[in-house]
Amino acid sequence: MAGKPRATMAEVAALAGVSLKTVSRVVNDETPVSAAVRARVVRAIEQLDYRPNLAASNLRRHVGRARVLGVLLQDVGNSFSAGLLRALEDDCRKRQIALLVASLDEEPDRERLLVADLVSRRVDGLVIMPATDRQEYLEAELRAGLPTVFVDRLPRGIDVDSVTVDNRQGGYDAAQHLLAQGHRRLAVLSDLHTIQTAADRIYGVHRAVKDHGVSRLAVDLRVDLRTSEAAEAAVTELLAADEPPTAVIALRNILSIGALGALRRTQMRDRVALVGFDDFPTAEMLDLTVIRQDVKRIGQEAARMVLQRLDGVDNPPEHTTVPHLLVTRGSGEIPPLSP
Repeated sequence: MAGKPRATMAEVAALAGVSLKTVSRVVNDETPVSAAVRARVVRAIEQLDYRPNLAASNLRRHVGRARVLGVLLQDVGNSFSAGLLRALEDDCRKRQIALLVASLDEEPDRERLLVADLVSRRVDGLVIMPATDRQEYLEAELRAGLPTVFVDRLPRGIDVDSVTVDNRQGGYDAAQHLLAQGHRRLAVLSDLHTIQTAADRIYGVHRAVKDHGVSRLAVDLRVDLRTSEAAEAAVTELLAADEPPTAVIALRNILSIGALGALRRTQMRDRVALVGFDDFPTAEMLDLTVIRQDVKRIGQEAARMVLQRLDGVDNPPEHTTVPHLLVTRGSGEIPPLSP
């Protein structure tokens, strides 16, 4: 059965008793339209279930774009990316801007291909959590005026707006928290060591160890762990060593989950301390101490930056650092078994 035809702007105008131009002004939030007339048009829109054709509207105004942002994150299934995306979406929706979203999975070639695809679709701007080491490939689009904001990782080879946290300080704070309680054998779990954020967090851990100035302090670093299963296997192996770690630092939320699994399975959950990097929905229920990034604010800052560029703001690129927070819940406050 054929669907009901969509209502037209002419039908809205007829029902509200106004001109087409007046309906257009209400739909596009333009002035001048009196409050009484605007209310009549809105009632007609709701009664007819009218939906404006944004693409056609853009063409009529010679904008040539689709009021869509391309958003490329590492894994939209991850709680960090999902929280960031939701904050970005909420702010963009207020401006009737939709998001076209994809996961990069730390694949540089995938990033370049997806950017090319989004540009061909004439998106209004890009928000990227890059997988590439350098981003000079974007220079042509930047010269053409495409608003671009980097999140979580700083741009390299180009200078565009960015929103990040101080990952070095976050790694430092995680290690310092455990060292201050007397831990001297630390295990550190990390994602790919080539990722900018992972390298910065590892650097922070090593700097904390150096600054603590304690002799006979061991740090066992395990890198290139991509899944919770890999983290669980690594921690299980570490706990079976002759001198197992008394504390674990997991530098990504998915690695925290794997570490918790290993500690629970080996019945060491209450004997080995654990600090995770990134919060996630069930972390509080698991009594997990974490370095929490303000994901909502990161998304809001990214939205603010890209929207102001769309509004024509032409200031020099802005690089915002959002503060993080050490949240103590119990797992990171377990004392070492021995001095």
